[in-house]
Amino acid sequence: MLLLLYGTKEARELMGLLVAGGYKVYAAVATEYGLDIARQDGALDVFPVNSRQNDLEELLVNRRVTTVIDASQPFPSDLSSAACKVCRKNNIYYIRLQRKETKLPENKLVYPVNSWSDAAMKASELGKTIFLTTGSNGLEIFTQARVMKGKRIVVRVIPEHKVIKKCQDLGISPKDIVALHGPFSTKFNKAIFKAYRADVIITRDSGPSSGTNNKILAALELKIPVVVIKRDSSEDTNVVYDYKEVLNLLQKINPLQKI
Repeated sequence: MLLLLYGTKEARELMGLLVAGGYKVYAAVATEYGLDIARQDGALDVFPVNSRQNDLEELLVNRRVTTVIDASQPFPSDLSSAACKVCRKNNIYYIRLQRKETKLPENKLVYPVNSWSDAAMKASELGKTIFLTTGSNGLEIFTQARVMKGKRIVVRVIPEHKVIKKCQDLGISPKDIVALHGPFSTKFNKAIFKAYRADVIITRDSGPSSGTNNKILAALELKIPVVVIKRDSSEDTNVVYDYKEVLNLLQKINPLQKI
């Protein structure tokens, strides 16, 4: 049995290909929104998951999962790390569907960094109003960093109750929470950045298809510096970059998994 970790548009498209190819696939999602989406996409069953290894291991073992396909985030996440460890422990094959990296423009307003803490430090040097387009992941690093004292943090997140609650629990003012579901065009990003008078934009390299380019272009057109959190390539494990590679791997692992 296959388990697909949901979280990206690639997960939805891959689910369609797997179902059309005769595979029976479970889906695991980290948000309430994902539950309905995965069911609509044809998942045999859908399970809410988190990054607790014990819970994830119980799910994989009880459901006799033989292969996990991780398309949960453009970046390897805590859930990805937990899934990889559980799969290794239980001899379950793990495949990570990863987006290719974004080619960053050569511009003095673009600041690539290697971590969340580096992003907070660099942003603190560049302006007072910090606009995070990275969602709620890593938000606590910014709200708790000493260098952020006296800064205004604006965060754009998905419009989901627990996500907005996390923002408020971390001290983000309601007026600084932009609850919208992306991705967004360059024009839309420009309007939002201008409306909140952003001094600095922070984004992650979530791949060309995620809207990263649109955020960067919008910032540069407004002459706003943009801090880009790059990927840690050391976290890449069993990584593939397109659907064909996933399907080829599945055939090699166990051609009878369709049954």
